[in-house]
Amino acid sequence: MTVTPPRAGDATVPLARAGVEGPETGGAGPVSQGFLARAALVTVALSLAGALLGLGRDQVLAHLFGAGSETDAFLVAWTVPEFAATLLIEDGLAFALVPAFSAVLARRARDGTGDPVRALVRRTLPRLALAFSVASALVVWGAPYLVQLLAPGLPDPGLAVDCTRLTGTCVLTFGLAGYCSAALRAHRRFVAPAAIYVAYNAAIITAMFVLGARWGVRAAAVGVAVGGALMVAIQLPSLLRRLHRTPTVPETAAAAGEASRHTMNLTLIVTVLLFALCRQSQVLVERFLASSLPAGAISHLNYAQKVAQMPMVLALMLCTVTFPVVSRALAQGDTERARDRVERDLRAVSCFVLLGTAAVVACAPQLVHVLFQRGAFTAQDAAATAAVMRVYALGLLGHALVGALVRSYFAAGRPTWYPVAAMTAGIVATSGIGAVAVGSWGVLGITAANAAGIALTALILLYGMETHGVPIRVRPLLAAMGRPLRAAVVACGVGGFCASLVDSPALGFAAGGTAVTVVFFLLARMPGEQRLASAVRTVTRRLPHARFR
Repeated sequence: MTVTPPRAGDATVPLARAGVEGPETGGAGPVSQGFLARAALVTVALSLAGALLGLGRDQVLAHLFGAGSETDAFLVAWTVPEFAATLLIEDGLAFALVPAFSAVLARRARDGTGDPVRALVRRTLPRLALAFSVASALVVWGAPYLVQLLAPGLPDPGLAVDCTRLTGTCVLTFGLAGYCSAALRAHRRFVAPAAIYVAYNAAIITAMFVLGARWGVRAAAVGVAVGGALMVAIQLPSLLRRLHRTPTVPETAAAAGEASRHTMNLTLIVTVLLFALCRQSQVLVERFLASSLPAGAISHLNYAQKVAQMPMVLALMLCTVTFPVVSRALAQGDTERARDRVERDLRAVSCFVLLGTAAVVACAPQLVHVLFQRGAFTAQDAAATAAVMRVYALGLLGHALVGALVRSYFAAGRPTWYPVAAMTAGIVATSGIGAVAVGSWGVLGITAANAAGIALTALILLYGMETHGVPIRVRPLLAAMGRPLRAAVVACGVGGFCASLVDSPALGFAAGGTAVTVVFFLLARMPGEQRLASAVRTVTRRLPHARFR
């Protein structure tokens, strides 16, 4: 990751006071670059812990239930929490709520009249909670129809229906968790939001071990329901403290008016949710097409994607931390500062993801063998999953760029239909290519269609940044990505060769991963491209001063 150098006139947050949380002004003052580095570090650390537990969750699922029809049935039900996480926690709702909270925090700091933050909560939370409850009840009631729509070729729809009714509760809990996360991040509180997936995945793993022998794969669905409730529970105390510490002066008409203006821009909410829905629809397309293939195809797709996505997920944590910063800069009219932040984020994210892509492609067979090949997960399952993982990794850069770029489109808190159109074009491409390729190449054709569709979306989003988003300098940015891209290609070849020389999968993965890392860093540090090395140096300098609360 990388951080921007201090600007003239920027105030800083004292190290001894700020730790990894924002100052007690409620997140209204300027942000120091040291604070951003610490916030990114703690967010990545907790997100890594959650991702590792997610990997452990998938390992337990593979070990206990393998990659057959029973697991396929659960993964159809797993579509509900996947959609809910994207719509309500990671992308959709956050894109609307973070700018709204940022705006009222800025106004409170500027005017000192009333408490528009509490007013915003009073006007938004009850309505959203009601909407989440209704949506959750509809999913539970309509589970049979949903399963038939998602996977018409599933051999055991009854099991999928049972699991869907359990996972459907997460629409309510994820919605409340996403609301808490957006409010806390706008207040520059990052610890509790970053820890939600630790609690969530721990609950699923525990449920599978405790209830798996009696309830089968339904135990994992029980864990989803319990984990969603824990997501809310670990954030609620921090949010209540933030609201309790806000100014107690009476709410004025001006404060109420400001809160109303930022309450719920219906068009913004619709565009944000439609984008997130379109993006997650790639999973629907994949599982719909894969449901007609032999049993296990959906499971192979799931295991491959969960592992391959880890570099992208970790890289985007930087954008999660800086999204409120970009939103605040745009609210203050400082387009130059917002552009500088977005360009730095894109360079850092692309470098990290390209390194991860090279490692995944080079060492996929060894990685899958080490992680999954035991219990009910056979050698044939491992070979199929590794092949899917390699193809899926080719689209990681596109996925990462889409995740980073779309934040810039919505950072100003204004509705725009351009990201929805871009994602729709990607979904159409994914569906068309997948429908054609699945007959000849099976699950690999589906995966290749995913990579092609998301790459198209990323290109469209880059093209529209100047007129619809933050006006970044696209050509210099693409030129800056050229060297790490070439480094990743060479590192992938060297790493794959080194991994193939060792018979032991664990040692082969270690040899291949080490070779990829060394070669990538050597080539990325050639004259003219020092960004990745600079980013790593920044993190290592800050690490001794990071305080984890």
